[in-house]
Amino acid sequence: MPVIVCIGDSNTHGTRPMATLDGSGRFGHDARWPSVMQAALGAGFEVINEGQPGRTTVHDDPFAGPYRNGVAVLPALLESHKPLDMVIVMLGTNDLKNCYHVSPADIALCLERMVRVIQGFGAGVDGGCPDILIVAPPPILEAGCLADMFAGGAAKSHGLAVAIKAMTDRLGVGFFDAGSVIKVSPLDGIHYEAEAQVALGHAMTAVLRDHFRK
Repeated sequence: MPVIVCIGDSNTHGTRPMATLDGSGRFGHDARWPSVMQAALGAGFEVINEGQPGRTTVHDDPFAGPYRNGVAVLPALLESHKPLDMVIVMLGTNDLKNCYHVSPADIALCLERMVRVIQGFGAGVDGGCPDILIVAPPPILEAGCLADMFAGGAAKSHGLAVAIKAMTDRLGVGFFDAGSVIKVSPLDGIHYEAEAQVALGHAMTAVLRDHFRK
């Protein structure tokens, strides 16, 4: 049975689009894209959701602290769930916050650090390297209650998929552009509506079915 872990941020966690910074709650278990993917793939696969709101690629959150740093927690996540057949990483949206001052090329390099950790950790079957799939998040909007936090990020976000694909091509790991199938909610410009969660789950199902048939 292939075991797949999905490492992401609030959009993997299933955070709802928010009207205020007080929070917006979370979609039910079955409505989150990894769960949609699990249901579509069936009992022959195990899909693990490791989404955390606010998670970045390599940055310590200056307000919430270091526990949102993706590369810092990555070894613990890999060890917790090994042996793994595939690691899916969809991060980079929170790196677009104006407090981090990074470009699309910088974010791709940050994701490369995460890929290198996965490649060297031995979390796959028999201590090997699991397959790696990097998912570029869709472009963001500067809208609603999160607009100030992500000021300047919308323009950068349009270059993210190209920069990430160049990195994955160079390293020979998998790539998928979530922006090819979904858009962010206009309510806060960051999170996905329920329909987008479902659409992403089904799109990822097709990617995985194709991958594991090879």
